[in-house]
This record gives sequence, C-alpha cells and structure tokens, in this order.
Amino acid sequence: MLEKSNASGSDSKTGSECLKIRAHHLCCIQGFQGYGYSPAFVANMRAVISDIGAFPSRTLELVSECDVICISCPSKRECTIQKSTLSRRIRNMDLIVMEKLKIEEGALMKADKAFRLINSKLNSASDIEDVCGTCKWRQKCLWYMQTER
Repeated sequence: MLEKSNASGSDSKTGSECLKIRAHHLCCIQGFQGYGYSPAFVANMRAVISDIGAFPSRTLELVSECDVICISCPSKRECTIQKSTLSRRIRNMDLIVMEKLKIEEGALMKADKAFRLINSKLNSASDIEDVCGTCKWRQKCLWYMQTER
C-alpha cells in the first residue's frame, strides 16, 4: 500500500525508503481516529501511521501534491487535476504548513523531527485555524481538538 518517494534511498535501520508526505498530513497523522473517505483509505492511513511509528527516523519528503496517504483516497483523481477547487484548497493547506514551518517544497527530514517541528510551530489557535479551518475532518481530529484554544 505504501508508495515510496522517488527521492529515496534505502536504509534498513530507518525503515528503508523515504516517504512522500503532504505537509498538512503531519497534522492528520497525529489526529487520525479511524474515520476516512473509504475503507481502503482508512486501511492505508493506518498502514502509513504504523510504518512511521515503527520507523520514527524514516525520512519524509514534505510536498504539496498527492502522497502516500492520498493514494487510496476516492478523491485522488480530482485532487491530481491541479485546477480543481479541491486540489487548490488542499494544496493551500500544505503551503500554509510549509510557510509556518519555514521549509520549502520537497524538504527532507526525519519523521520524528517533522512532528516535533509542526507541534512547536503550529501552537496557536490562529495557526491551526489557518491550516485546518476548511477541513471536513476537524471535528473528528484529535490533533485539531487538542490544540483548540
């Protein structure tokens, strides 16, 4: 289920290859409770979370395009059409995260560092609302709910 990034190298001690992850998914991964767009999406999200949990030093490539989580999303086709409203809205969430983290598209970093960074930089109600304000899952997201001020 997991789609590895093309920017990856192999290292068995860190969980093998680099994973391509949308920047805003750093929030979603932490708040996921098992809800999703489809059973396939939920299963894939659990696999990604399990993989990152097993290999916290795995390298992530932070992007604003479809990633290893999106691969099982029923809206993936619409999201890959860069001009769609959905694609623009979701990409904007990624760009906001990257701006707040002061990182560039394609930045590579270890998963544990990426989660520490997002949790230290997105810590005000306005920051979180900037990223998650239009997300349909925010009322079910543990990360969003725990950071509401």
